[in-house]
Amino acid sequence: MILFYKALSNLLYPIIVIIIFIRKILKKEDPLRYKEKIFYNHFKVERITGSKLIWFHAASVGELKSIVPILYGLNKINPRLQFLITTVTLSSAQVVKDELKKLNNVSHRYFPIDSNFLIKKFISSWRPDKIFLVDSEIWPNLILTSKESNIPISLINARITKKTFERWILIHRFAEKIFSCFDLCLSSNYETKDHLEKLKAKNIFFLGNIKLTTNNSYQLTNQPNEKILSKRRFWFALSTHDSEEKLCLDVHLKLRDIYKGLITIIAPRHIQRISSIKKICMDLDLSYQVLDKNELILENKEIILVNYYGNLPVFLRYSKSVFVGKSTIKKLENVGGQNPIEAAKLGCKIYHGPFVYNFKEIYEILDKNKISKQINSSAEMAQNLQNDLKEIKEREPEFVSKLNDIGQKTLNNTLQKINNFI
Repeated sequence: MILFYKALSNLLYPIIVIIIFIRKILKKEDPLRYKEKIFYNHFKVERITGSKLIWFHAASVGELKSIVPILYGLNKINPRLQFLITTVTLSSAQVVKDELKKLNNVSHRYFPIDSNFLIKKFISSWRPDKIFLVDSEIWPNLILTSKESNIPISLINARITKKTFERWILIHRFAEKIFSCFDLCLSSNYETKDHLEKLKAKNIFFLGNIKLTTNNSYQLTNQPNEKILSKRRFWFALSTHDSEEKLCLDVHLKLRDIYKGLITIIAPRHIQRISSIKKICMDLDLSYQVLDKNELILENKEIILVNYYGNLPVFLRYSKSVFVGKSTIKKLENVGGQNPIEAAKLGCKIYHGPFVYNFKEIYEILDKNKISKQINSSAEMAQNLQNDLKEIKEREPEFVSKLNDIGQKTLNNTLQKINNFI
C-alpha cells in the first residue's frame, strides 16, 4: 500500500500541476509564489547558520494563528531556533506577515504537494531538525520521508473526527504504518486521543486545544469605521453560509422596530455569495451596503455586507453579540461549526446553531462558561439580542479573563512538551 501511494502520488503530479495553474488563473493561488507548491527550484531555501531549523506545517489561517503564541514562546526560550512555516492557502501568507513580523527568524513557504519525489527534495533541501504537523495535516509522503531521514516528527493539536477515523480503519495497516511514525502526539480532544491510540500512535497527550491560546492583542487605531461602530447599535453575523443570511435578516426585521437605526453586519464565509445576499435584502425591502475594504459605513443603511477578508476584529471589538455561522444547516451536521475563539476573546457573546461538530469541544467550554449559547430559530436569537442590545458592550467582560486563563494553562503545558521534544 505504501509503495502504491508513493507511485500514485508521482503519477498524479502532472495533473496537480495543471490544477495549480488553473487555480492561479482563477486567483485562488498566490500569483507570484504559487510555483513553490510544484517546482523544487522555487523552494528558495534560507538557512540561518548555527540555528536549529524547526518546521511547522499548518494548512490555513485558523491552524496558523493557533501556533503563533507557541512560536513566540519557543523563540523566547531558545533564540537560536529558526522556524520554517508552511501553509496551503492564499490568505495564510498575509497572516504570517502580520502575526510574526516581530520575529526575524521565520521563513514562510507554501507547502509542496505531497508527491514522493517533491517532498524528498524539499526535506533534503531544507534539512529540518524537527517537524510539527498541526491539526489534521496527515501527509503520508512527508511523514514517511521524515522517518526515512531520521527526522523526529510530531502531530500537535491533533484532530481526527469519527468520520475520518472510520476511513483510516478501512486501510488500517497503512494507517498504522503512518501514525506509528509520529514520535509525539498532542491531541485537541479526548475523542482524537482515543482514535490515535487505536491507530497505533505513541506518546499521546491531551493538554487542551491550542486554538484557545490565540493572541487577541489587536491594534485597531485608525481603522476605518472604528468611530462609527463605537457610536452605533449593531450586531455581527460572522462566517455565514447559504440560508443563514436569511435567518439573520429575519432577526433584523424582528428587532428594527424596537431599536431604531439598528445595523446588522454580515460577513459571509465566501464573499462570492454577496450578490445572492443582496437579492434577499432587496426581496425583503432592506436597505443595504456592500462594504469594500477601507470604505466607511453609510448613515442610512440597515444591512452591511462585508465584501473582503481580514480586518474583522474591528467589528468584533465593538460588537456585543455575534452569530457564528455554518451551525444551523442540517446537511452540514457532521462538518458544521466555524471558529468562535477570536470573537469570544474579544469579549463578544456568541450565538450558534446546533451543528458545531468541528468545534464541539470549544463550544462545550464556551457554553459551560456562559460565553456562548445555542439558538434554534430566528425568534430565539432575536429575543436574546433584544436583551443584549439594551446596553453597550463592556470593554473587558469578566468571561474574557476566564477564557484567557484556560488558554494560558494550555499554552504553558503545550510549550513545555514541545520544547522538551525539540
